[in-house]
Amino acid sequence: MRSIFIITLVVLASCSEDAERTYTVDEFMSDGALLKRTVTECRDNPGELRNTANCRNAEAADGKLRLQNMRKALGG
Repeated sequence: MRSIFIITLVVLASCSEDAERTYTVDEFMSDGALLKRTVTECRDNPGELRNTANCRNAEAADGKLRLQNMRKALGG
């Protein structure tokens, strides 16, 4: 009986979904494709994704990059 329980736990553990990796703001800033994909996904489904760590970090990175681009455009 105990071996059936252990086998069941092993099978269930192997079927569980891997947690999505959380990226930092700096990682998003250095990978434009990842940033664009994440921001698009977050804006397409804000009800579920808006408060996730990746969406918050992607929005922060997007804002920082926009400010950097404005400073460059203004000669700063």
